[in-house]
Amino acid sequence: MTKSKYWIAFSSIEEIDSSFIQRLYNYFGDIEEAFNANKLSDIDGLSVKKAEKFLRLRDKIDVDKTFEEVVNRGIKYLTFDDDNYPQMLRNIENPPSVLYYKGDLFSCNLNKTLAVVGSRKATSYAKEALRQIIGEFQNTDICIVSGLASGIDTTAHLAALDNGLKTIGVIASGFDFTYPAANKDLYKRIENGCGAVVTEYYPTFEPLKFRFPQRNRIVSGLSYGTLVAEASLKSGALITSNLTLEQGRELMCIPGLITNPNTQGIYKLLKNGATLVTCADDILEALDWEIKIEQKSLFDLPELSEDEKLIYEALEIEEKCVDEIQSYTKLSIDNLLMYLTMMELKGIIKQVDGDRYKRVNPVNCS
Repeated sequence: MTKSKYWIAFSSIEEIDSSFIQRLYNYFGDIEEAFNANKLSDIDGLSVKKAEKFLRLRDKIDVDKTFEEVVNRGIKYLTFDDDNYPQMLRNIENPPSVLYYKGDLFSCNLNKTLAVVGSRKATSYAKEALRQIIGEFQNTDICIVSGLASGIDTTAHLAALDNGLKTIGVIASGFDFTYPAANKDLYKRIENGCGAVVTEYYPTFEPLKFRFPQRNRIVSGLSYGTLVAEASLKSGALITSNLTLEQGRELMCIPGLITNPNTQGIYKLLKNGATLVTCADDILEALDWEIKIEQKSLFDLPELSEDEKLIYEALEIEEKCVDEIQSYTKLSIDNLLMYLTMMELKGIIKQVDGDRYKRVNPVNCS
């Protein structure tokens, strides 16, 4: 506790980063001594200008008050020298000096962590494919790690929660901010027993643009592998993909429509050797994880009549309109509409784009 307040005091200075703190800590071997040091000129590779700025700012900090600000907000923390600091994260090139968190981080299995990244403006196809793959991990001890942004991140967290998985959200600000604001309820769900929300930033730090790529190294750093659901050639997901490879972790991609600009990054990664993923088994094989996943066939679905099975079979490849389904099944229009309504109520299919219908992942997501 006595030493922790110096780690937190360091992290409260916006003008320095974790690499600066680590350099001082490695040189002095003691975080309190590093914080209170006045002679920094002997440290190899340390910017003189940055060192001078640190000394000026440090002298204005009340170490005890800075620490109390964290405790009074109910924020938990792990410092780099803590035995409980996640080992996978400790091993990356620039690990966070402090990991602030809310929720129950240690209810998550940190030995089976899968990062999921992708576009904020994801297509419905990418979201559906991701839900299906995560759904195949239902009620296992796999933990989904993502960035709590809109689009693919939000889909990944929600799919984890809906399937009884723990999830870790890594944010690009301190806990005084919720970004995006639309995810306020999602933050709470995760914090209230479904995993943890974590950040390297002191509570008052705003979600500034440059902090988002910085936090990506934590998303990949906490994880054994990264699954990319959709990514353009210039995207944060590509940054995380490169970090994944630099950290020596497994990189995997969900293929998408070649006409979608948000898949250009995916196919570039696949051409460069990323693992192609179309189901949960592909992830298990890539990461060499052993988990029994129950495979559900068409005839495992609950309470389907023969006609309903025929309708479900008609939707195997792609969504279809009512006329196309009728042509396949040869059912009368009245019976077909009745069955479609019943199957929607059972959560087996859903209506999209007017009179078109598509399958819903058969794994129970209630």
